[in-house]
Amino acid sequence: MNVAEWILVVILSVTLFVFLIIGIVLLVKLIGLSKEVKKVVIESQDIAKNANGIVNNVKGMTSIGGTIQMFVDKYINPKLKEKVKEEKEKKDGGNK
Repeated sequence: MNVAEWILVVILSVTLFVFLIIGIVLLVKLIGLSKEVKKVVIESQDIAKNANGIVNNVKGMTSIGGTIQMFVDKYINPKLKEKVKEEKEKKDGGNK
C-alpha cells in the first residue's frame, strides 16, 4: 500500500475508535439517567397519591363536601348498585 493510503486508514481507524468510546460512555450515562427518571416517576406517583388523600380529607371536612359525600353514599351509590344488579340479571336471564 501507498503511504497516503496508510495515513487514511490510520485516520479512519482513530476516528472510529474515538466514536466507539464516546458511544459507550454515552450509553452508560443514558442507562444511569433512565434509572434516575424511574426513581422520579415513582416518587411523583407517591406524591400524587398523598395529594389525593389530602383532597379527600379536606372535601370531607367542608360542609358542602361532607353533605355531597353523604348524599352520594346514601342515595346515589345504592341506586347505581341496584341498576348494575338489574343489568346483570337481564344479561344472565337472556343468555340462559
